[in-house]
Amino acid sequence: MPSYDSFLLVSFGGPEGRDDVIPFLENVTRGRGVPRERLERVAEHYYRFGGVSPINQRCRELLGAVEKDFAASGVDLPVYWGNRNWDPLLDQTVAAMAADGRRHAIAFVTSAYSSYSSCRQYLEDIERARAAVPDAPRIDKLRPYFNHPGFVEPLADAARVAAASLPLAVQDDYDLVFTAHSIPEAMAEASGPSGGAYSRQLTEASRLVAERAGRAGRAGSWRLAYQSRSGPPSVPWLGPDIGDCLADLAKSGSRAVVLVPVGFISDHMEVVFDLDVEAAQAAEQLGLPLARAATPSTDPRFVAMITELVAERRDGLAPRALGDLGPALDVCGSGCCGTGRPRASQ
Repeated sequence: MPSYDSFLLVSFGGPEGRDDVIPFLENVTRGRGVPRERLERVAEHYYRFGGVSPINQRCRELLGAVEKDFAASGVDLPVYWGNRNWDPLLDQTVAAMAADGRRHAIAFVTSAYSSYSSCRQYLEDIERARAAVPDAPRIDKLRPYFNHPGFVEPLADAARVAAASLPLAVQDDYDLVFTAHSIPEAMAEASGPSGGAYSRQLTEASRLVAERAGRAGRAGSWRLAYQSRSGPPSVPWLGPDIGDCLADLAKSGSRAVVLVPVGFISDHMEVVFDLDVEAAQAAEQLGLPLARAATPSTDPRFVAMITELVAERRDGLAPRALGDLGPALDVCGSGCCGTGRPRASQ
């Protein structure tokens, strides 16, 4: 089994003040030719919350919880944290790890699924950071965990809690709507070792959560929708969009909706704005009572899952996975999770 000397949390990153917002968005969109006016429109989402995305604070809380769980479980690994797009940036963290003499780290990324943007790009970010740091440690990424009970069960409980906050008359008469970040259809088709993994994994995670929330046996009582599309209209992205999904439910006579952000492990702007503001406003206009389930964040079962994933890789612990798809691969092959663009332009 590999010998590890450190643990690295890798996340997307987010601004923590108004002055951070535009530089952060420039980092996110660098090389994509996104017009300045588009960045300024998106920046308004952040300004609504004082320029602060919740994601960095959620990462601090998660890292503290992991550190405590490691100590309680006898896992003697110092913890580090680096982001793709904002402080603490990944290359700075890798430099600190090298300065501390770390030689072999195990990494957990804050995305549970297989696709270029949710898996392969993190691997590329890690290798880019390592290439910029002399004597950088080797860094092995843990597997996707979309069907691990430590991810599924907190979401199922959160769905039940959210349903209990609906008006009394509809607390047992609602539809579950699972949401995840949309990606281009071509990227979705190229996800995983044989294609189609992103949508397939999201569908399976949604089914597992619905089953444990007591809704899977009800015909048509749950569905998967997508949110936060950011590409040009000429490029097909995964759908249906959450707004269209809510309109369709209202038209078909749905009495209430519980939103479950199955594509996210913690709150960030795509949750607190795209769901808690935009989707909530759309539901209100449709006369559709709506509640949003909490993300796993620092739920003790989710934190314990991270410790367990480390033990899988370090100690040979048998991997756990719910449902029919089985545990995801430990190591991604070179052709896994492409962008969906022609190879020459990748």
